[in-house]
Amino acid sequence: VPTAAGQALLHHARAVQNQIEAMAGDLGAYATGLRARVRLMANTAATSELLRDMLPAFLVAHPGIDIDLDERPSHEIAEAVASGAADLGIAATWAGLSHLEQKPFFIDRLVVIAARDWPGLKGHTASLGDLLGEAFVGLSAGHPLQEHITRQAARLGGHLHFRIRVPGLDSVCRLVAQGAGIAVVPESAARRSARTLRSLRLTDDWATRQLNLCARSFDELTPQAKLLAAALA
Repeated sequence: VPTAAGQALLHHARAVQNQIEAMAGDLGAYATGLRARVRLMANTAATSELLRDMLPAFLVAHPGIDIDLDERPSHEIAEAVASGAADLGIAATWAGLSHLEQKPFFIDRLVVIAARDWPGLKGHTASLGDLLGEAFVGLSAGHPLQEHITRQAARLGGHLHFRIRVPGLDSVCRLVAQGAGIAVVPESAARRSARTLRSLRLTDDWATRQLNLCARSFDELTPQAKLLAAALA
């Protein structure tokens, strides 16, 4: 009769064996061409758009294609696509995409959101400099969009006071709607929560960004990556 330690060891050994067999099955599917994986990098606004409708529809239509979606800042996306670390990227044109082939994706506008009864915000527009004294709800530390906004505040000689930082745009919008603070988010995220929030157009030049789909060469992509590029462009 195995001891308790022996039973625990046997349990772990079986678990490891099952993982090895599952991994072998996955690798075999890729090796035989039954499955393929496309590496896609996108910034925050593009990721939000992709996950709503575009990628779910693509995955349903192409059950043999898997996608590695990685949310990164635009400048890192440009570097990754150029180096071959990503097959496709969606990034803002300011990041320097001229060495890559590009197709328009969409225009991303950043807006200020606040609870409908939030005091102090008047009119329909604001600049980031107008907001530096406000309390903010922010995305988690290290989040690409939040780091971008924080850098812009630093260029103005100020900083953002965060009441709380949370991991996703939906959480930011919920907290703002309940009066926890204001936030800067993509217009598409604000639009989805329009019933509970009011938004002001951010007038700073950097707040309006052209996002492009990019690749080293669209013609040289794998067949699966070409299918994804066609679905996104």
